[in-house]
Amino acid sequence: MQEVQNYIQANKDRFLEELLELLKIPSVSADPAFKNDVIKTAEFVADSLNKAGVDNVEVCPTAGNPIVYGDKIINPDLPTVLVYGHYDVQPADPIELWESGPFEPVIKKTEIHPDGAIFARGSCDDKGQLYMHVKAIEALLANDALPCNVKFMIEGEEEVGSVNLGIFCKENTEKLSCDVILISDTSIIANDTPSITTALRGLSYVEVEVTGPNRDLHSGVYGGGVANPINVLCDMIASLHDENGHITVEGFYDDVEELSMEERKKMAEAPFNEEAYKKSLGIDAVQGEKGYSTEERVSIRPTLDVNGIWGGYIGEGAKTVLPSKAFAKISMRLVPHQDSDKITELFSNHFNKIAPDSVKVEVKPHHGGAPAVTPTDTPEYQAAHLAMIDTFGKDPIPKREGGSIPIVALFEEVLNAKSVLMGFGLNSDAIHSPNEHFGLFNFYKGIETIPYFYKHYAELKK
Repeated sequence: MQEVQNYIQANKDRFLEELLELLKIPSVSADPAFKNDVIKTAEFVADSLNKAGVDNVEVCPTAGNPIVYGDKIINPDLPTVLVYGHYDVQPADPIELWESGPFEPVIKKTEIHPDGAIFARGSCDDKGQLYMHVKAIEALLANDALPCNVKFMIEGEEEVGSVNLGIFCKENTEKLSCDVILISDTSIIANDTPSITTALRGLSYVEVEVTGPNRDLHSGVYGGGVANPINVLCDMIASLHDENGHITVEGFYDDVEELSMEERKKMAEAPFNEEAYKKSLGIDAVQGEKGYSTEERVSIRPTLDVNGIWGGYIGEGAKTVLPSKAFAKISMRLVPHQDSDKITELFSNHFNKIAPDSVKVEVKPHHGGAPAVTPTDTPEYQAAHLAMIDTFGKDPIPKREGGSIPIVALFEEVLNAKSVLMGFGLNSDAIHSPNEHFGLFNFYKGIETIPYFYKHYAELKK
């Protein structure tokens, strides 16, 4: 391992330059206008794997964006790790809030990242983190030090629900057969407090449409006599939570897993500074479900949030219009035992039920995914634990995370393998937001740690 670490240190500048080139490609999967850039990014990832020494690299077509596959099988009798990541990114909107171009990566020092951070869309989610794996295996292969088999599956549709990944997995179960899936698309608590994610929330994502009159109307002539869809939609959305922050959709909490007080006390042992949390977000107070801490609200409790709302006239100046339609996008984060299809149906029924007769309502499901919990008493988890001790010098803390990676549950179902969620980003890295960034410390720490995971996993699986 020392030779591997020496190689990493000697090539850090090159690793960074390659990542910056990858970040320049706007691989936005949600917008068809970026289709060619998405394909270009897949080819970049494939070329990087080839140069790293990975075998059988291919850009596999799907009905949507391609999946990049590659492997290094050194001995079929050794355990096999499947590395999953995604090369697609979120839209950069709103562009005007970026301090530098979203696809013009720059390195700047911050209070949290005194050594510098890479500011660009996808730097943390997930190009920077997937590229750690590419460079880690390069370092291992360059020093003939790979202790187990490794496969790569890098997709281009994670940010739009991994629409074709399930099909690809089911059609390629033998190619993808493995003992564990290793994923770096999560975070650590802090750069001096390593952690390993042990649970993720699921997701139900819908778009709602409220229709009133058959055309936009003059608000002076018709205002007060006809339902305004925007007003109605706002009233309906406001009613989705009660005064205690509970979600009012009938049956929403029926399957929610309630953690014991002992489990909640253990969670509370993780360091968390609420004042620093508020300061970093520019808020004066936190808000959420009554009876739960901020950390619990964003990890072990389900949520319902409006992600976007629009309708009527939003151009320059004034236009006294009573709109015909209003729209909103709504996401619900789910906890273990909640089923995304069931929650989507419950929401749809509830939303239609609370709509007044003066409007018509349509709920359009987008995508969803199941929650996931990973055990901590397995060789896979212990390998990640030991690897972080090697590079951070302290025990990582197991933690539940509020985000969603729907394919974790899919992998267990289709590939019969658990996932290890060993991410290196920070929650403050502004993923999905303007000015997304990824610390240089975190990028390099990931490259240094991943080889130790393979080492310990191979030893524990003997």
